[in-house]
Amino acid sequence: MKWRCSDHTFDFSKQGEIMGILNVTPDSFSDGGRYDSVASAVDQAQTLIKEGAAIIDIGGESTRPGAPEVSAEEECRRVIPVIEALTLSNPEVVISIDTSKPEVAEKAIAAGAKIINDVTGCRDPEMISLAARTGAGLVGMHMQGTPRTMQSAPVYEDVVSEIRDFFAKRHASFLEAGVDPETIVYDPGIGFGKTQEHNLTLLKHLDQLVIEGRPLLLGVSRKSFIGKAIGSDEIGDRDWPTVAITSLATELGVPLHRVHDVKPNYEALRMTESILPK
Repeated sequence: MKWRCSDHTFDFSKQGEIMGILNVTPDSFSDGGRYDSVASAVDQAQTLIKEGAAIIDIGGESTRPGAPEVSAEEECRRVIPVIEALTLSNPEVVISIDTSKPEVAEKAIAAGAKIINDVTGCRDPEMISLAARTGAGLVGMHMQGTPRTMQSAPVYEDVVSEIRDFFAKRHASFLEAGVDPETIVYDPGIGFGKTQEHNLTLLKHLDQLVIEGRPLLLGVSRKSFIGKAIGSDEIGDRDWPTVAITSLATELGVPLHRVHDVKPNYEALRMTESILPK
């Protein structure tokens, strides 16, 4: 259960880790516009690190349902200065670039990023080639459709088996392109082209999604399915349910958790790990 990300290796046989979310966008669903300057973004990253994040996932394009597309040039303008500044101020932290554009990922890696987090599961072959060439950590996420269309009418016959099969096919493609298997993790893409029932079914069966022994990354933080489950439209009401899911997912073997509110999720992760059999 090791995840190699360029020159850094996470050993999940010892402990799981928290990936802190840093959106440098004007329109992300819960924090858009809050960190749209380099100084505010770096300050927020340092807060997430102090609270326990081992990885900072930096995104310059919103992937909420219906979000407009952003050019590669604009995405780079938003993320590259933040990556460069954070690399200088906090060289110990591992930076992830949240993008589906190979040109953005390549510039981010040159600036100091060590992980490619692609919500499309690397539909662009150039992204796979980049991962193989650089040895960056690679997150292969499942998404049905695109951020603009994914929630229009998602349909599966068996959502668990279909996503597991998707991971297996992606894995074969990654290895064929020369990607080191130790650099790969998979994300079931909760909320990305899934109904409420699909999301809850996947969370019940996370342990069935593991392929070839590769770790899972789970990103549920503040998503709308939580609001539906608890009967609230307030985004702030979704933080503690996110913590509950972090604890449940840890029990089901998920070692990586992508969240906005790091401290309580970090504490839930460590508490759950201390209870589980060694």
